[in-house]
Amino acid sequence: MDAMRAVSLPPMSYAVTAERPSWADLPAGLRGAVATRLGAPVRSVRVASAGFTRGFAGVLETADGGRVFVKAASTADQPHLVSWYAREAAILDRLPAGLPVPRPRWTLEAAGWFALGLTAVDGRVPELPWSAADLTATLAGYAEVAAALAVPPADLVAVGLPRLADLAYEDLTWWREVATGREARPGPCPVAGGWEEILPELVRLESLLPGYALTGGLAHGDLRLDNVLVDRSGRAWFCDWTWLCQGPAWFDLAGLLLTAYGSGLDADALFADHPVTAGAPPDALDATLAALSGYYLTGANAAPGTASPHIRAHRLFSGGLALDWLADRRGWPRPAR
Repeated sequence: MDAMRAVSLPPMSYAVTAERPSWADLPAGLRGAVATRLGAPVRSVRVASAGFTRGFAGVLETADGGRVFVKAASTADQPHLVSWYAREAAILDRLPAGLPVPRPRWTLEAAGWFALGLTAVDGRVPELPWSAADLTATLAGYAEVAAALAVPPADLVAVGLPRLADLAYEDLTWWREVATGREARPGPCPVAGGWEEILPELVRLESLLPGYALTGGLAHGDLRLDNVLVDRSGRAWFCDWTWLCQGPAWFDLAGLLLTAYGSGLDADALFADHPVTAGAPPDALDATLAALSGYYLTGANAAPGTASPHIRAHRLFSGGLALDWLADRRGWPRPAR
């Protein structure tokens, strides 16, 4: 994993992107209900600083030494988060045993809020650029997760999992919108010749993904650096399972490796050598990079006001990495500096 190119870092640390309410900001009725469910008073709270939603998330430690990770959202003001947290609880409860994922302990509703309690992982978000130890652990851990989900468990599918093929067609074909003028071009083109030179190829490549995504087991659907925690033993854990879908695991891997590419590493080799890419179409990575670059770059100016203010920077950074990586792979010339 030796560095191969210049490192490209985001304008913020992924460990500190969140803006969340404090424990004291939550309704007293909710705090009391959580303490009752925990069986002891809450002694200390460490609010999670990673992520892009504004829901409460943090590790609670009780007076008797218990620890739990709690997510909470207002049913009136954040109904989308309530839905996401409830869905994540159902998915986590059905994931195969033994995987490095948090497990749900309980859910409750009180004072107009919904709360989800999960096992607390004593870990940290990997820093950029990736260290060899963190990336090796993350890639190995994801290989374990993907292998366990290669044949989707029936009770997990019964939750009602979307198909990545459908999501790719509906949400990951933004270059088509740009090419037809229904969506604005996302700033300066990083390729010599401008957007006119590469738009047809971007449209062609992103259009391949829905067909490619018809096969495979289950994919996390949102595998990013900030959804990974590395614990004190060096094991990687995978969080935020709301977007689990039916599709190939190599889609997850491509998204995760955007930051490996930005870290100056040989992301092509990391992708090709990972076990989840066995049997993937030869241009699966290019199709995914085209789709992700369009999704992130066109969505940068449409970030919801209910999200972290850092989400625009995250999308611009991620989309830029995806397009730069694709340009390197396709041999597209860069503008003269």
